[in-house]
Amino acid sequence: MPNEIVSAAIAVGSWTGTPLRDFLKLIGADTRAKYVWFQCADKDGYNSPLDMPTALHAQTQMTFKFGDEILPRACGFPMKIRVPTKLGFKNPKYVISMEVTNDYKGGFWEDQGYNSFSGS
Repeated sequence: MPNEIVSAAIAVGSWTGTPLRDFLKLIGADTRAKYVWFQCADKDGYNSPLDMPTALHAQTQMTFKFGDEILPRACGFPMKIRVPTKLGFKNPKYVISMEVTNDYKGGFWEDQGYNSFSGS
């Protein structure tokens, strides 16, 4: 029954986490800084900056669960930053640290010529 097969690429999932802005405020981060920079634990040393307005956007989320399960490795365990207002490469997975900074530190794709803003 081909109509019952759903590709993972188009499946709608339920992501659970907390707004990044709530976390930043809770820890007393300087939300007047220009960027939040993420370091990820993947084999390519992926890292990515978000401009502060995007980090503070209501839809930007620190994601810890997919469905009712702890975030699977394939989806970015231990944490994925979901940024629905940006292109996919601006949604870092396997996040192990973040830094609030005024210094632009580049990013994996940005250092290869991609636009850092990449979204709405």
